[in-house]
Amino acid sequence: MARINTNVPSLIAQANLARSGQELGTRLERLSTGLRINRGKDDPAGLIISERIATDIAGIEQGIRNSERASSVIATTEAALVEISDLLNTIKGLTVEAANSGAISDEEIAANQLQIDSAIQSITRISNTASFGGLKLLDGSLDYVTSGINSSEIKTARVFSASFVGTNSLQVEVDVVASAQQAALYLNGDMPGSLTDGVLASATTIRVAGANGVNELSFGSGTSLTSVVASVNDRTALTGVEAVLINGDPTSGVIFRSVDYGSDEFVSVDRIGGDQSASWFTTYKFVDGTPLPDYSGGFPWSGIGTTLTSTSRDTGVDVQALINGSLANGDGLEVSLSSPNLSVELLLDESFATDPTATASTFDITGGGALFQLGQDINALQQSNIGISSTSASFLGATLVNGTVQYLSSLQDGQANSLRASAARRDFTATSEVLDKAIDDVSVLRGRLGAFERNVLETNIRSLQSQFENLTASRSIIQDADFAAETSALTRAQILQSSGTTVLTLANQQAQNVLQLLG
Repeated sequence: MARINTNVPSLIAQANLARSGQELGTRLERLSTGLRINRGKDDPAGLIISERIATDIAGIEQGIRNSERASSVIATTEAALVEISDLLNTIKGLTVEAANSGAISDEEIAANQLQIDSAIQSITRISNTASFGGLKLLDGSLDYVTSGINSSEIKTARVFSASFVGTNSLQVEVDVVASAQQAALYLNGDMPGSLTDGVLASATTIRVAGANGVNELSFGSGTSLTSVVASVNDRTALTGVEAVLINGDPTSGVIFRSVDYGSDEFVSVDRIGGDQSASWFTTYKFVDGTPLPDYSGGFPWSGIGTTLTSTSRDTGVDVQALINGSLANGDGLEVSLSSPNLSVELLLDESFATDPTATASTFDITGGGALFQLGQDINALQQSNIGISSTSASFLGATLVNGTVQYLSSLQDGQANSLRASAARRDFTATSEVLDKAIDDVSVLRGRLGAFERNVLETNIRSLQSQFENLTASRSIIQDADFAAETSALTRAQILQSSGTTVLTLANQQAQNVLQLLG
């Protein structure tokens, strides 16, 4: 058949030439861009997943940069804390030197006080000026904001981390379930025939030991328990043990008790002199779990068989409390909780910590803290919170002294714990306790920041880097062109393009054969 109006072989050749041309264009595009997927039609499903991976990669890259920046913030903060720690150690040395009052003059104490004042001012200055890119680090700007704290129940509250998931504030409920107790031993003041009417029946020597140390006291026959109490209290700084008359009456007896609360405190009273066969000097303690009695109605000596047991040693008990339903760690009057959504340390008031029947105390954390975005998605699981409290002298060293919370600023000249005041009362105990607590505060803060940097930031960076590598490799497999395969396909397309052109030429020439039929 010879038709000239429709050249079917030419049409077939044109169609195949167009397809080979498109194939050639595709291969050239992939080889020039290095990408297998340049537009949606190349691989719709592949495009979707590769773009999702690209989004994850972008977030991860920023998460790595965020973590590295956060690490720089922590390093800058710790550098400032190192200087504060050095200043506190300097104050410690000056205080210990001033306590050597037998070998140091008043003028030297005054000179030491000047150095302490200068060091305290420097601590506050560093606290107020330490910054990173305009961000204040140690002035309390990165601390949590609390409200509604009842100071008659909670003396101090330190929030280390808090998670505000789906809320702008976090309520904290503190419920004491077991009271804090001092170590306590009891001595009957009226045992007929031996210790009568609050007077020692014979000469004796007792050994009193506590958390601070041990001391021996000797008494003559006929010594009143009032004098025994006074002698024990004169050595409280050496032993950590104080004595008090039950109901203020020597005939009721004596309580030997630790100054502080908690399982680290103990009281030991032994009779080491006199007639050892005499049993009149016998101390007792309440059986475990029995709270201290109310002495206003008299001491229940008649209940020795059920509530008291004879012993020469007793140990204090830490407070136990629930914080937002979780059992907190107790240490004397302090409780602390570390959980994923709340990390807090509270110093409870004595009356609250020793009363399990008291109504739970509540307060709110209304904001604040340093929030670090560590992952590619903005949600609570990929964020971390940490509070950096102020390190100024008016915040460091919070210590309960005689029912009042005192701070490092109390060591300045003219304040309650200055060297002059401590030397005048010949007692540096409060000064030392406040200073030691301030040193601990800085050390603990440095430790927490170090743990955050090591266990959170550095591990997060390594994890994100691993994800970045794997996701990048996965995206490369999906999107990047295989040059070996594409080069081979290009050669094939070039051959097809050339042969297609030749075939189209032949197809177009075939119609000219009809002219031979026309003669």
